[in-house]
Amino acid sequence: MMNDIKSVLFPEEQLRETVAALGKKISEDYRGRNLLLVSVLKGSVVFMADLMRTITVPCEIDFMAVSAYGNGVKNSGTVRIIKDLDRDIRGYDVLVVEDILDSGKTLNYLMDVLYARNPNSIRICTLFDKPERREVDICADYSGLKVPDEFIVGYGLDYAERYRNLPFVGVLKESVYTK
Repeated sequence: MMNDIKSVLFPEEQLRETVAALGKKISEDYRGRNLLLVSVLKGSVVFMADLMRTITVPCEIDFMAVSAYGNGVKNSGTVRIIKDLDRDIRGYDVLVVEDILDSGKTLNYLMDVLYARNPNSIRICTLFDKPERREVDICADYSGLKVPDEFIVGYGLDYAERYRNLPFVGVLKESVYTK
């Protein structure tokens, strides 16, 4: 796997510090509220696991899986819910936990679906933000690190379901995804 990485963008320690800072802010903002963390699978699972351990207020978790990419590198524009929530979100303050906010198409669709379910509130937390690629008007309420317009993998982020297990975030060599 390491031969496919052009460079390390965010080492493990920087990721830990960023996640801890996000968890601290979320804990402050959600004190006394009915927090439900919703992880958008599969990419956010590593971030979600680390983030929830840094949150110091009571919270519950749930998961959704959506698909807009398949094995490609560009958002197809068609979003499918593959796995829906296991609960009714009315009465919850929902925090959608996403690995990366890129074009925004998938998250925009997901937010519309969740708003229709009448939660108390909905906010977005993303570890990585790639604003240069945004195609819809959406932004995260909690954002960790800005990323350049490069294809990144590791810490849950993948290419064709590979590289998620890297403990850092690296830039994937273009030759890997243009074969």
